[in-house]
Amino acid sequence: MTGKLKSGRQVVEGSYAVAHAAAICRPDVISAYPITPQTHIVEDLSQFVADGAIDSKYINVESEFSALSALVGASAAGARAYSATTSQGLALMHEVLFNMAGMRLPAVMTIVNRSMSAPINIWNDHQDSIAERDSGWIQLYVEDVQELVDTTVQAYLIAEDPEVSLPVMVCMDGFILSHVFGPVDLLDQKAVDEYLPPFKPVSILDPDDPKSFGMFVDPEYYMDFRYLVEQAMDRSRSKIRDAAKSFESAFGRHYGDLIDTYHTDDAEIILVAMGSLVGTLRDVVDDLRSKGVPVGLLKIRAFRPFPASEIAEAIAGAKVVCVLDKNISLGTGEGAACTEIKASLYNSDIRVPVIGFVIGLGGRDIPVGTVQRIVSKAEDVIKHGIKVESEFVDLKHSLVS
Repeated sequence: MTGKLKSGRQVVEGSYAVAHAAAICRPDVISAYPITPQTHIVEDLSQFVADGAIDSKYINVESEFSALSALVGASAAGARAYSATTSQGLALMHEVLFNMAGMRLPAVMTIVNRSMSAPINIWNDHQDSIAERDSGWIQLYVEDVQELVDTTVQAYLIAEDPEVSLPVMVCMDGFILSHVFGPVDLLDQKAVDEYLPPFKPVSILDPDDPKSFGMFVDPEYYMDFRYLVEQAMDRSRSKIRDAAKSFESAFGRHYGDLIDTYHTDDAEIILVAMGSLVGTLRDVVDDLRSKGVPVGLLKIRAFRPFPASEIAEAIAGAKVVCVLDKNISLGTGEGAACTEIKASLYNSDIRVPVIGFVIGLGGRDIPVGTVQRIVSKAEDVIKHGIKVESEFVDLKHSLVS
């Protein structure tokens, strides 16, 4: 080892920060295939390996499909594994995502969220990871770069827990977080080693103890395997909470667990969102609160497992809930979070109007004024009983010929 990973507060690019966080977790195998805006992450990891700062096998592959396939083999052999991708790259991994979760292989992958083609667009929304919500991967979404760093380490603790043993996506907003430069507390190797124990896989490929992974099964058994994944996903709820609490004890930072709330206790209007948009919404909430508007904020940190009961408890006292989704579930007219919140409330005693707003697709700017207009619509619901349908926000062009 000739190099050394630096720790402490530094001004770095978001991609460098996540590469550092992944490296400090001591991955045995890193697979890499470049795609904008993810490329800087694997470039930085390549430099760490070249400098001797980390002792990892770095694999250059020929496609995103190969990148995740390489991790399937590595993880099955007992290696701690890492990769990163985005958008079309994640879509190309679709088959392997299901394989990895079904084989209960606990890798961690950073998803640098970017829109899905067509038309071609390289800017941020959440369509890519939301499209894979049913693949069996735990999905964690981060608000800023520091949360990204800290959540990457937590992700390994969650994934590798023997009661979970599922892969984790840590989702960060492309460009908004991946290419921003700012002060970040880069983690110390010794402190992370104390927080994150060495990987002890539940099952591995071993010639002395032969096993089969992902083998053919008939209908008598397939459904039971899918149920086992669902049970593991449900058990991950408590592990996500435990990882957040233990990280706070070790490092002094906490971002919530499955959700986080801000001024929701007495809020009549609650805004719900994921990712970097949450930072903008905090400023809007502060401004409107100073003007006497009783508005609060709920951040979804874990989209899988979906925090239905936590959300229901947080919004129970509200009069209107506005869900701001940077994705669209085509054919429903709503984003995924809005649809799932509505579904989770269907058989409950909570009767809160939930209004969906599809916002920021393809990197469309989300200014404070747009959020203020959404809050005004919620106020109309409260004051005048006006029914507000879910909608696309800030459409600017008519493309109908």
